[in-house]
Amino acid sequence: MAIGQQSRTAAAAARPPAPETRKPVSILAVRPGSYPDRFAGALGDLHPVWVFALALLAGLLALLAASILLGLFVTEVLVSDSGLGLEGADESFIDTLAAERTGTLTTIAEIGSQFGAAVLVSIALLVAIGFAIARRWRIAAFALFVLLLESATYYVTSFAVPRDRPTVPRLEDLEVDTSYPSGHTAAAVAVYAGLVLLLTSRRTGSLAKALAWTAAILLVSFVALSRMYEGMHHPLDVAGGVLVGIGAILVALFACRAAGAASERRQRS
Repeated sequence: MAIGQQSRTAAAAARPPAPETRKPVSILAVRPGSYPDRFAGALGDLHPVWVFALALLAGLLALLAASILLGLFVTEVLVSDSGLGLEGADESFIDTLAAERTGTLTTIAEIGSQFGAAVLVSIALLVAIGFAIARRWRIAAFALFVLLLESATYYVTSFAVPRDRPTVPRLEDLEVDTSYPSGHTAAAVAVYAGLVLLLTSRRTGSLAKALAWTAAILLVSFVALSRMYEGMHHPLDVAGGVLVGIGAILVALFACRAAGAASERRQRS
């Protein structure tokens, strides 16, 4: 029996590490006693997939509530005539951008909008599929669901908090009263900043981290300026989009960590 046990131990030691333990992404690590760990513990021996789904749902509800309340603060306090009346200041920047429109700048802005839509959707899907094939489930789930979280929050918030788009001629034909928040900006933050966060949380040199974050910030800024140039959003809408994107990242991280905690519990039991 001892020889057989030693043989099994040696075989296990020689076996390649499980996909989730290769090249760990520290940002997804679960600290004992943290909120994701407590959340998973409260659900008992539930499968990690269900823990992930419930954490995602709870986080989405919290994100929706925060986004809607912030939107109401913007529309009812900051830009309302009965509040601080910042509508004019929020509009004047868009007027300035529209006055400087040229054919070349318009083409560049169209490209910027695509970086906040089709391009980032393709990147998120490719990353999710690639890591799913590699059986790195939590990274794949993060790449996919961070975008879904952002999209759901944008659509519900824009429906619950209607705000008219800028009064300048708009370069896209979309609903007039869905200005807040900027969905393109939120998606850019969620995908570009979210993926760079995963990338730089691994053992990466300082220069590589600086370059990656610079690229993410420039891409988000490019998307945000493009949407304002096209007359689709005000600066406050863009700011709201940035916060929605950050919120989507935090919720996706929470869900991934909770699923990781549930997986560790099942392995120990």
